Amino acid sequence: MGRQSGRITTWAKHRIENSVIIVDTTVWVDYLRGRRNPETEWLDRELGREEIGLTDLVLCEVLQGVRGEKDFGRSRMELGEFALFSTGGEELAIAAARNYRRIREEGLAVQKTIDCLIATFCIAHGHALLHRDRDFDAFEQILRLAVIHP
Repeated sequence: MGRQSGRITTWAKHRIENSVIIVDTTVWVDYLRGRRNPETEWLDRELGREEIGLTDLVLCEVLQGVRGEKDFGRSRMELGEFALFSTGGEELAIAAARNYRRIREEGLAVQKTIDCLIATFCIAHGHALLHRDRDFDAFEQILRLAVIHP
């Protein structure tokens, strides 16, 4: 799947037409810190136009990295404005393990278990993912994870 400026691939757009765009930790951290990159600019531009969400795993990762109680509360409140999806459970855990093994069989590697869970959640529920993490590239390439490419 090729990259398209500010767009998702045609296949992905068709598949996720009525779904939520899950924003990964890598983008939220940059966005909350005011860092400018294609992903944060896309997020800033599409807020209010696209349905944006995050998983409980992403919420945990973002909040773990926040320093100071004031910033913690502010970040928690800001992220609370978006759709929050619960992940986990036996079914997702088994599916994520299968996906990890499939990717490994193709000769690629995924470094973080949490990324396997997030990608598998998105695939299972037909959500696209906005990220800045190479771990998700294998999911896109092999398992057709729908990814936003600003």
